[in-house]
Order: sequence, then structure tokens, then C-alpha cells
Amino acid sequence: MKTIYSIIMAMFITASAFAQIPNSGFENWTTVGSYSNPDGWGTMNNTTAIASVYTATKGTPGSPGASYLKLTSKTVGTGVVNGVAVSGVIDSLTMMPKSGFAYNMRPANFTGKWQHMIYGSSQGSIQVTLTRWDTGMNMRMPVASGSVTLSGMAMSWANFTIPLTYVDGNNPDTCIIVMKASGSAPTNNDYLWVDNLAFSGTVTGVENQESFVTDMSIYPNPSSDMVNFKFNIKAAQQISIEISDINGKLIRSEIFGKIQGETNQNMNISGIAKGTYFVKVKGEKSIETRKLVIE
Repeated sequence: MKTIYSIIMAMFITASAFAQIPNSGFENWTTVGSYSNPDGWGTMNNTTAIASVYTATKGTPGSPGASYLKLTSKTVGTGVVNGVAVSGVIDSLTMMPKSGFAYNMRPANFTGKWQHMIYGSSQGSIQVTLTRWDTGMNMRMPVASGSVTLSGMAMSWANFTIPLTYVDGNNPDTCIIVMKASGSAPTNNDYLWVDNLAFSGTVTGVENQESFVTDMSIYPNPSSDMVNFKFNIKAAQQISIEISDINGKLIRSEIFGKIQGETNQNMNISGIAKGTYFVKVKGEKSIETRKLVIE
């Protein structure tokens, strides 16, 4: 009996661990030389510390709790470094995530508390991406994503809710959260303060949607300049095609109008950096996703 109870408890603890955002209240920090980083989060502090400048700092008190995360864009030399935090490991050169954290649930929303303001015209953002490893395609596939570009300012703690849009009926295995104090043109002292991050609700039913596309192919693949899409649309509907990177960022899109039956479409991909991307053929009620390699 004790053995069965122990197994059940272990399963419960494991499932709970996979359902949590690490250090979601930013209560735990580790000192690294002259600065501290929130546990489980990658920041630009390791890069800017050489100039004694820190874009991620601990704020007190939290809402709730003892502390929260302050992201602030800061002048370093002749430029301004964006205040960025990634749930996992950050690439200090691209300021993009290299990895996230284990997560296998299907939440409806990403929630939390924030304060934010900019001193220029480049608003910050929050982006959440859920993915899974597809052994057949040998790559990560998008499951859901949600994002918001900040607007106006929040000078006191305010609640936020970001809905997640699902494109896959399977559960994810990884989550990446990216938070930025500024947009592509940061201004010194732009800031985004966050606390009490969480997921809410549950999404079901995507797996029951019947595919609206048959006989879909992408060629040439790999490609470098022009790519062709061949597919058959079962019922007449508005069709668009999007190309996004592995973090869910939209790179290029085109609207092809109302289509039914077999069709061939093409898209110019020249100028897109080499790498692996997702092609999303979007109908009126569902999405088909494929892999595209640009070389």
C-alpha cells in the first residue's frame, strides 16, 4: 500500500512540476559576481555587467511576495541594450531564447501583473510559445502561442491576460516566455516590471478538428529564393500562408483569397536568414503546419 501511495504521489509531483512556471514570482535570485539574476531566467546582465550596467534587477516588495523583476533598457557605450528576460537560456548576441522549460499542459491564458513605460516610441512586448518535439519531422513544432505589444503605460500594478492560440491538438513539452522592456528601437530607461506570472484555463478540442488540406507539399525544400506550395482545399475558404521562426515570430505572410480544390501558390523567401522555419497554411477554422528549411 505504501508503495502504491508513493507512486501516486510521485506522479502527482511530476505532473505539478510540469505545470508550473519556474520562479514565477521572482522570489529566488542568485548572485553572480557584481549582479543577481532571477533563478530560471536568462537576462542580458552577463553581457552588460562589464560596463557596470544591469538591465534586469530585483524590485521590492513584490505584488504579492517579497520581490519582482524589473526590466530596464540601458545605455551601454554608444547604444541602448534592451531589457530582456527569457524563461530558460538566452543568446546574449541575438537576445533570443536558446531553450525554455519543461511544460506539458494546455492553458488558455498567460497571466500576471505588470508596470511599464517607455521614453521613446518603441513599445516592449511579452511573448509565450508552446512547442513539442516531432520525431517524424525531427524538429520542434508549434502547439500554441500568445503575444502582446505594450501600449500606453501602467504606472501602478495592473493585471494582464494574454490569450493563447492553438494550432496543434497535441500537448506541448516545452514553454518559452520572452519579455522585453522595449521594441526594436530601445530608449534609455524604458521599463517593464513583472510579477506573479501564471497560466489559467484549459484548452481542449483542437485535436478533433478535421484537416481542411490534403496532398500538401512544399518544394523545393530546402530553398533559398522562391518556394512553391501545392495542396488541395476540401471546401472553399479564405486561405493565407505564413512563415514563422522556431520561436513563433512571424517572418512573412501572404493572403491568397478564397480557394477550393487543388492549387499551386508560391512565395518569395529571398532575404530571409538561413535556418529552419514553420509554414502555416491557415484556413477559416484551422491551420496546417509544415517544416521549411531556408539555405
